[in-house]
Amino acid sequence: MTVVQVASEAVPFSKTGGLADVAGALPKALAARGAKVCLFTPAYRGSAKGAVEAAKLRVPLAGAELSCRVLRAPLGGADAYLIDHPAFFDRPALYGEGGKDYADNAERYAFFSRAVLEACRALKLAPTVFHAHDWQAGLVPALLKTTYKDEPSVRGAASVFTVHNMGYQGLFPNSAQPVTGLPPAAFSPEGAEYWGKVSYLKAGLAYADVLTTVSPTHAREVQTPEYGRGFEGLMRSRADVLHGVLNGLDSEAWDPARDRSLPRPYSAKNAAAGKAAAKAALQKALGLGAAPDAFLVGSVTRLDAQKGVDVALKAVEPLLSAGAQYVLLGSGDPALEKAAKAFAAGHAGRAAYTSRFDDELARLIYAGSDAFLMPSRYEPCGLGQLIAMRYGTLPVAVRTGGLADTVPPHGFLAPAAEVPAVASALAEAARAFGEPRAWAKRREGAMAPDRGWGPAAAKYLELYALAEARVPRPR
Repeated sequence: MTVVQVASEAVPFSKTGGLADVAGALPKALAARGAKVCLFTPAYRGSAKGAVEAAKLRVPLAGAELSCRVLRAPLGGADAYLIDHPAFFDRPALYGEGGKDYADNAERYAFFSRAVLEACRALKLAPTVFHAHDWQAGLVPALLKTTYKDEPSVRGAASVFTVHNMGYQGLFPNSAQPVTGLPPAAFSPEGAEYWGKVSYLKAGLAYADVLTTVSPTHAREVQTPEYGRGFEGLMRSRADVLHGVLNGLDSEAWDPARDRSLPRPYSAKNAAAGKAAAKAALQKALGLGAAPDAFLVGSVTRLDAQKGVDVALKAVEPLLSAGAQYVLLGSGDPALEKAAKAFAAGHAGRAAYTSRFDDELARLIYAGSDAFLMPSRYEPCGLGQLIAMRYGTLPVAVRTGGLADTVPPHGFLAPAAEVPAVASALAEAARAFGEPRAWAKRREGAMAPDRGWGPAAAKYLELYALAEARVPRPR
C-alpha cells in the first residue's frame, strides 16, 4: 500500500493549527506500521530548509501551465514533498494577512492539488490511496474521480478525505469553476456547488471514497444542523462511509519526562515534585502570587468564538475571589484579546494574560497548572486537553466532539459552553483539588494512557483498505 497524504500545513514545515500536528505525525505512524507513505504540502516561505529538488513540473491551471519544483525532505520513515511555486506560497503567512484571506486562495490551492497529482506521475509513486485533509486539499478526491480518472499514474487510486473543522469550507465565487480543473458536470448540488458558489470542502466530501472526522462524537455531530454548517444533509447521505478517528498525540514531542522547558522533569509515578516546581516557575514568570496550594487554572488557545474564551473569563472569575489563579496564553480576535488584557489587569496577582506566541511558556502552563480550561463551543478533536493530561493537568471542558471522547473519566465536563455550566464544572474541579490524595490518583490516571498515534494509524490503515475496496480495479 502506497499512501499519499495531502495537507496545506504540516509540522515541522508549517503550522497554524492542529491540522499541522496531524499531518506531520500521521505519516510517521503509518510508516512505522509498514505502509509506504509520502506527504505533500506547500513550500511556504522558510519551510523548505534542507529539502532537495526531486522534480520539476508544468501544472495546468485555468488554461495555462505554471512551473514549479518538487522538493523532498525526510519525515521519520516517510518522505515529505514540498510544492515550490513562490508566486503562490512565498508569502508572510499561509492563508491570509490582517484578518483577511488571500484573494487568490482558490487559485493557490487548486494549483497545489493539481501539482500533487502531476508530481505522482513525475515521481512514479504509483499511489493506491490519497488521504486529503480539509478544504485546501478537497479538490484531490474530486479530480481523481473526474479530470484524472484515466490518468495511468493515479487511475484506480482510492481517496480518503478528513475534515478537521467544518467551519472552514473553501467557498469561492462561481467564477472560480475554471480554476479548479473540474468538468462542468461537477458543479451541481451533488458535487462541488454550494448555493451558487464553489466549495472545495464540499468537493472532498462529495467525491471521496471514505470520509472521516477527527473524533467519533464529531462524526455524529456533523450530521446535525448545529454542527454540520449546512453540510449535515450531505454528511447524513454519506453516513455509510463516514467514520470518526480520534487524533493521537506526538508522545515524543510532548513528554514531561524529557521536556527541557520544565524546571524539573517528571512522569506519572513521580509527578508531584515536578509539577510543584513548574507551578512555582509559572507563578514567578507571570507575576502571580507564590502560592503552592492555590488552585491554578490554565488555558492555551486561539482567541476566537469557537474556543469559548468569553465564557472562560466569566466562569473562572468566582474562583479567583476564593484564592484560585488563572493564566491564559493565546492570540486572535482583537476584541477577545482586549477583554483578556482587561481581565488580567483587573485581577492583578491572580490572573495573567500573554498574547505573544511562546512555546516554552505554553509548556510551562501545561505542566504548572492544576486544571486546564477548554470551554469550546465545538471541538472536532482538540489537542490541548490531550497535552494537558499528558502533563498531569486535568481538563475542564464542554461535552462536545473530541472533548467528550477524551476527557472522561479523569477530567470534568460541562454540558454546554455556557457560563453557569462551565463555572459549575470549575467549582467541581476545585473541590476535587481540595482532596490531595484523590487528586493525585486522578492525575496519575490521566497521565497513564498511551495517547500516541498508534491506534489512529491502525484505524486509518483499515479505512484505506475499505476505500480501496470501493474503487473498481483498472483493466
